[in-house]
Amino acid sequence: MRAFCEKAAVGPDRATIGAVATRLPPLRAVPIGFAHRGGKAHAPENTLDAFRLALRLGATGLESDAWLTADGHVALDHDGIVGRLRRRAFAALERHRLPGHVPTLDELYATCGTGFELSLDVKDPAAAPAIVETARRAGGGALGRLWLCHPDWRTVASWRSLAPEIRLVDSTRLRRIKEGPERRAATLAEVGIDAVNLHHTDWTGGLTTLFHRFGRYCLGWDAQYERALVQLLDMGIDGVFSDHVDRMVDALQAAHGD
Repeated sequence: MRAFCEKAAVGPDRATIGAVATRLPPLRAVPIGFAHRGGKAHAPENTLDAFRLALRLGATGLESDAWLTADGHVALDHDGIVGRLRRRAFAALERHRLPGHVPTLDELYATCGTGFELSLDVKDPAAAPAIVETARRAGGGALGRLWLCHPDWRTVASWRSLAPEIRLVDSTRLRRIKEGPERRAATLAEVGIDAVNLHHTDWTGGLTTLFHRFGRYCLGWDAQYERALVQLLDMGIDGVFSDHVDRMVDALQAAHGD
């Protein structure tokens, strides 16, 4: 076991990507299929139309980026900026001054309900408390289906006190884990961060096994093509993010369908 962990800790062997002999088990019985920005391959990204369509196509999770407006609303948008010539951050604007296509988290829950996993890349850390309170108001188990992501694990760890039910996610790249994956997995377990989210090219079966050994979920983003989706699922991934909801749903059904 020591030799295996030391090998995993130095990073993935690129020759082994896609070479999992047998499908490794995820921690979750069925991995989550997150529609990235609502599945932007099918509808304008981060719109209520995209979120509704993604769920109709079979996504079990939605993904977006969260910002806090000047009057305390959680807005869902990738850039969090209004205007091209005179650019203004959402944090400086009230909700009614945002473009009409930008939804709030309240509007997402009002439109789509709460029966799905929701991953939010918290671009403005000040939005985290408002996100949690919005999910709490929505009810229906929304808090337990909320995954909050950020690239600084220390910032993520500070959100644990907001609610015990929420899932916290260290969203990073393998090259940024300077201390090595095994030490990072131990740290995440110690501070109460539930999952690590890496680009699909970073993952190997050895890495998923390592993080699973510490009880941490493994998430893979930018899985746009069938080959990447199949490889991640064979490695025992617990959730995938894709713009292409149809491809993602097909891959999940093939790997974990009844």
